[in-house]
Amino acid sequence: MGKIEELRALQAEMEEDKKLPLRSANLVFGEGSPDAAVCFIGEAPGLTEDQLKRPFVGRAGQLLNKLIEGVGWKREEVYITNIVKRRPPENRDPLPEEIEAYRPYLARQIAILKPKIIAPLGRFSMNYFLPEAKITRDQGKLFRVGDHLVYPLFHPAAALRGTGTMNALTESFRRLPDIVKRYEELFAKGAAAPSSKENFSQTSLFSS
Repeated sequence: MGKIEELRALQAEMEEDKKLPLRSANLVFGEGSPDAAVCFIGEAPGLTEDQLKRPFVGRAGQLLNKLIEGVGWKREEVYITNIVKRRPPENRDPLPEEIEAYRPYLARQIAILKPKIIAPLGRFSMNYFLPEAKITRDQGKLFRVGDHLVYPLFHPAAALRGTGTMNALTESFRRLPDIVKRYEELFAKGAAAPSSKENFSQTSLFSS
């Protein structure tokens, strides 16, 4: 079974899983190239995403598209998804128990995709991989977590609210092609995922 078939099977399994929370909303599974080097992961779908059943298609998604195109890529060449794959009511933050419920499915999705770089968008997605991280301190830094390099970024929605955040996100995005190009070298330099604040800084490979 190829990646596309595996992803379709996983999506179908999620549709049938009645234990998952937020089932009154549409499932927004993810989209893009199954062979993408970079996988962008947000926190949860918003209203437009729920309506269209596609990730990052509202205002934040338009900015994400612009940033992707700004480094010479196309949206269909990367993969885009969320941790929680259904919209929380009124676009509230996902609850810890909702993140936990969807966690195994995201892990399986990543295992199928096998991206070189995971780019969490925002603090909820970042903390899934780096529990001790702080978005204002650690966005634009590169970490090795298990078999992946994790490169936290500000959420595009946050960048729309402030020029400083927008500039920082744009600058961090510009480094992505070089990180992909140097993947083998940077991965070899990596350390284990941080388990405490004391050793957190030691895992950073590529600081802003």
